Amino acid sequence: MSNISSSFTLSQSQQQHLLEKLDVFKVKGRDKRGRNVLLIIGKYFPARMVSSEVLKKYLEETIYPKLGAKPFSVVYVHTDVQKSENFPGISVLRSVSDAIPMNLKNNLEVVYFLHPGLQARLFLATFGRLFFDGGLYSKLKYVSRLEFLWDHVRRLEMKIPDFVHDHDEELEYHPMMDYGLESDHPRVYTEPPSMDPISMYSMRCIA
Repeated sequence: MSNISSSFTLSQSQQQHLLEKLDVFKVKGRDKRGRNVLLIIGKYFPARMVSSEVLKKYLEETIYPKLGAKPFSVVYVHTDVQKSENFPGISVLRSVSDAIPMNLKNNLEVVYFLHPGLQARLFLATFGRLFFDGGLYSKLKYVSRLEFLWDHVRRLEMKIPDFVHDHDEELEYHPMMDYGLESDHPRVYTEPPSMDPISMYSMRCIA
């Protein structure tokens, strides 16, 4: 498996600027207990363009200071994450996890994992305790729908991308998509599809 520690065409400053521009990580809003929320949009993470060292430096210098010394929660949005584009690799995840300051690990109360999918659940069930120390894995809570997220997070204080809402609506009509057992595209067309049928099936639940 390739990871984001390989060669890059962007300089370190360009990589940091890219992370900032894409809004992958944002401290925005509060949960129902008044704690700050770190919002992470997995689909926005440019795994093939950012090195692990730049990622850790960006988090240390830009994101962690915004969390302060108080308890906080994380909302990780897994919607439409593609393994080939957004998944940094196991070794990078472990490296970033190990680099999180202990005071932040202690202040982290819960990680809400939105739209996990079958493959993500299997991966974390198999490797979660091995690769995430400091009790981080035990703080993970799966959230299958936005409506359940709003039970814990203040809705009006958090901007969720439109594609997440769209996917959530699709799940209401095709619940088996939660488990990777159904295509996320309609199977009935008024006209024959113009593209190769194989390309009509999403691979979004592979990370």
